[in-house]
Amino acid sequence: MTHTETFVWGDDFMTGVTPVDEQHHGLVALFNDLSDALITGHDLDAGQAYLVFQRLLNYAEHHFREEEQLMRTGGLDPRHIDSHKELHHAFVDQLRGLWSTKDTMSHPAEVFLSFLTSWLGLHILGVDQSMARQMARIRSGEDAALAYVAETHPKDHRTEAMIKAMGAIYKVLSKLNLELSSANLQLEQRVRERTFELEQTNQALVQANHKLEVYSHTDGLLNIANRKYFDQRLQEEWLRAIRSKQPVGLLMIDVDHFKRYNDTYGHQAGDACLRAVAKAAAGALARSTDLLARYGGEELVVVLPDTHVEGTYQVAQDICAAVAKLKIPHAGSDTAPYVTVSLGVASMNPPRVSSADRLVAAADQALYQAKKQGRNQVCRD
Repeated sequence: MTHTETFVWGDDFMTGVTPVDEQHHGLVALFNDLSDALITGHDLDAGQAYLVFQRLLNYAEHHFREEEQLMRTGGLDPRHIDSHKELHHAFVDQLRGLWSTKDTMSHPAEVFLSFLTSWLGLHILGVDQSMARQMARIRSGEDAALAYVAETHPKDHRTEAMIKAMGAIYKVLSKLNLELSSANLQLEQRVRERTFELEQTNQALVQANHKLEVYSHTDGLLNIANRKYFDQRLQEEWLRAIRSKQPVGLLMIDVDHFKRYNDTYGHQAGDACLRAVAKAAAGALARSTDLLARYGGEELVVVLPDTHVEGTYQVAQDICAAVAKLKIPHAGSDTAPYVTVSLGVASMNPPRVSSADRLVAAADQALYQAKKQGRNQVCRD
């Protein structure tokens, strides 16, 4: 699919609030992805197009949550926060409504592009710039209520006129979208009454696409995250850690003498052994944000967001002990009479310009040391 930048990021979109600007840049990139998916929709199946849309929706909701927390932390006037949150909720509802009715549109790409363009103007050039200015005023010692009132009397009347015009366009498009959604609901009701079997088939397709997305992230043997999803999540956590200035922990786990285990007990027993090790490792993880994944062969990895090296090391020790406690016989091991694991530990506060490969390399080097020093142990970078 050829990528076209329908929405071009520029300095005019900058608010001066770094996490907000970085997330806006990410939103613009996802708007372009959705634009491509709609313009070249004949090259995509329904499942692929839906994944593009869902990625945008998930990121927008993530951005809105962080922006709302930033406003509360910054002490903005509740009137601004409440109106800002209403715009967030309205955007999510309207985007979902548009997507649900896109099949009834003769030119869905044009409808989406008009809606997203007007929203960008209203949200980034208008509301978020106002938010940034109020935050700057509050940091300089001005009362939040006065900072809010000051925004109701802008000095740049030409810019304000443009934003008001953009807001008017957005309201018109929103109203049309709601009317279109309402008309579509009536149409869907008639279709349900006359073509129940077709609706069942469509529902099965949606469920199949959802399962396909889940399967694409899951290792079929161990029923944990696969390497592809690990790479994606590690990159997301790395970027989030750069923004939050918090560390990311990583464990690399290797089943000791696993080839000998397969040679001794057979591959079916080897598969059962790996499943048991993965289950023990998962049981040692305390948080829903922690990710256990299969890295390849008998190697597993664990991503630990917001975790210093001491905490990462403790989790590794817990996993090492949990696997040893299984007492799975391993006659071919030189390390112990039962199955054991070696673990490499690393934790980093990512520099602003850096790659998560550094963290992987550090954990891998620590794993090498654990194996070199006799296995069935934890080493840290």
